[in-house]
Amino acid sequence: MHRLIKIGIVVFLLENSVFDLSSAEPARKIISLAPSTTEILFSLNLDKEIIGVSTFCNYPEQALKKEKVGTFSSPDVEKIVSLKPDLIFSTGLEQDSVVAKLKKLRFNVYVSDPSDFEELFDSIREIGILTNRKKESRELIAHIKEKIQNIQKKVRLVPAEKRPKVFVEIWHDPLMTAGPGSFIDELITLAGGINIASRLPRPYSYISLEQVIKANPDFIFLGYMTPQETIAVTREGVWKQVNAVKNERVYGDINPDLILRQSPRLVTGLDKIHERLYPE
Repeated sequence: MHRLIKIGIVVFLLENSVFDLSSAEPARKIISLAPSTTEILFSLNLDKEIIGVSTFCNYPEQALKKEKVGTFSSPDVEKIVSLKPDLIFSTGLEQDSVVAKLKKLRFNVYVSDPSDFEELFDSIREIGILTNRKKESRELIAHIKEKIQNIQKKVRLVPAEKRPKVFVEIWHDPLMTAGPGSFIDELITLAGGINIASRLPRPYSYISLEQVIKANPDFIFLGYMTPQETIAVTREGVWKQVNAVKNERVYGDINPDLILRQSPRLVTGLDKIHERLYPE
């Protein structure tokens, strides 16, 4: 995650190049390669400035009408070059190689890859400066923080020993979940739950069925990308030993984008998890 540095004038370090915002013009032609940054840009009222997005950028509805510049994993560099953007927004890991190619072509690329809400606020703040949407970015951050604070007020009333244990199943074969350092872990905690995978070694890790049964979660959330995959997951045999299964608290109705995508809508995912943990 690249940080904002203040040294008399405001600058950004963008993949080994420096933006001097004291003289640079705000970006007018923007391409977003990641669904998460696309959502942030639209939240900052940058519809007119966005000239291209990836095929994976499906929210908000206006994003579906934008010109496509390839998939999330394989952006079309030739297409991007032809559109002559002022600024390109991307994320890390899978997009590292295309970011390197775009930098060699001397494009300005901002990489947003937050791992928690504080880093998400940093990204929103920095994107707001780069796009001349500082006021909008402050308002968006304040809105998200207010939503979190409202839920936290309720959670603080619940004693730690009475908070339910939660398991989030990202995939079933092999069994995969979210551990410490992931947004999902933070969402569960903020919602008033205890993530049974909080001691795993990585943010996203494999976990054995035996470990899940031993932890005996009170709630299970299925984070699959399609309804068919959710339906395909059965709760037979040894799964019946788990409290979440016995009490019919296995949920597959939360849009996975709300808990997996590093966007302002994470706070909606937080609200939905809290509603299921503490139904009124």
